[in-house]
Amino acid sequence: MGKISPVKQENEERGKPVNIGDRAIDNVRFIREMMERSSSFTAVPGYGGILMGVTAAVAAYIANGQVYLVDSLWTWLIEACLAFAIGFLAMWQKSKIAGQSLFSTPARKFAFGFTPPLVVGVVVVLGLWRYGAYSAMAPVAMLCYGAAVACGGAYSVRVVPIMGWLFIAVGAVAFILPSEYGNLMMGVSFGLLHIVFGAIIARWYGG
Repeated sequence: MGKISPVKQENEERGKPVNIGDRAIDNVRFIREMMERSSSFTAVPGYGGILMGVTAAVAAYIANGQVYLVDSLWTWLIEACLAFAIGFLAMWQKSKIAGQSLFSTPARKFAFGFTPPLVVGVVVVLGLWRYGAYSAMAPVAMLCYGAAVACGGAYSVRVVPIMGWLFIAVGAVAFILPSEYGNLMMGVSFGLLHIVFGAIIARWYGG
């Protein structure tokens, strides 16, 4: 018998039926990636937000009773570090329970929207601290944090950007009021708003 030529072998391979299992796996992978890209980041912490609000309310109470301004600034700096730790750990725990990775596409979109305004806020507040513009620190902190929550919340559940805009509103009011109300407005925003919206998220969005 004669040998089959390479051209004939290639034609025969092209004529072979496609493996339906391989095609189905590719389709499932494509659908999963598309769903992941269009889904929302739902691991925003509810109970963690409540705890962040409670610690902020305590910080506002302590700072309001301190005689020296520098002491109240350190109080809020400690509170900011504590709130960041609480928020990150609560988000990690919720994402673990929900089976949603913190490196998923929705999580990355949330982080890319949330981080730039937050970094700007930190830099500006530290700059105001350096140059002694203490009265503007609280409103700027509220405005920048609100912008971060609103931008990141665009890729999360719908109540998150609403909370961000309320932070912005409270920050704008804080600019109008005398500087003596700074700690009160910080308590209203970082304290009360976190508690209220944390309860809403915990109730309707899985803890």
